[in-house]
Amino acid sequence: MNSICPWALGAPLLREYHDTEWGVPCHDDTMLFELLCLEGAQAGLSWLMILKRREGYRKAFRNFSIPACAALTDDELEEIRLHGDVIRNRLKIASVRKNARVVQEIQQEFGSFDAYVWHFTEGEQIRNAWNDQGDMPAQSELSERISRDLKKRGASFVGPVIMYSFLQAAGVLNDHIASCPCGDGTY
Repeated sequence: MNSICPWALGAPLLREYHDTEWGVPCHDDTMLFELLCLEGAQAGLSWLMILKRREGYRKAFRNFSIPACAALTDDELEEIRLHGDVIRNRLKIASVRKNARVVQEIQQEFGSFDAYVWHFTEGEQIRNAWNDQGDMPAQSELSERISRDLKKRGASFVGPVIMYSFLQAAGVLNDHIASCPCGDGTY
């Protein structure tokens, strides 16, 4: 009997995200940057809370245009904090600009953020087949390695747990449980 990942059963928004995005390989720099920012915003909060504000984040951060986010002024960041439909944590909001600048440097070095993200697995998706959601780790050697590298480059809100979630969201990891129909990569 097939059953989906239990975390996706809590709300229709979670189910839609699970069925259409989570674990699907992403190769678009802007979407990868969006996922990086949203995962950082989620730190200590629920993913559902972030998904409910996703459109607010897109509006506030100019659809996650990397150059536009890198150019945000302190005043613009404060305006987003005060009036945007975002998590109002000053450091999380500032991390969008900071990380956009890091991503721009990565793009210069690797040609794209996509090339950087996927080079850690030589372009291959890692498919895990956890029997139970409880078997899934919160971090891995891979997420720790990427976290260290991004921190060395000056990024923030990129700890190993956040990066593990980012890798799942970006489809570098396919962590659907073994009984989930999405786990085979066919979606």
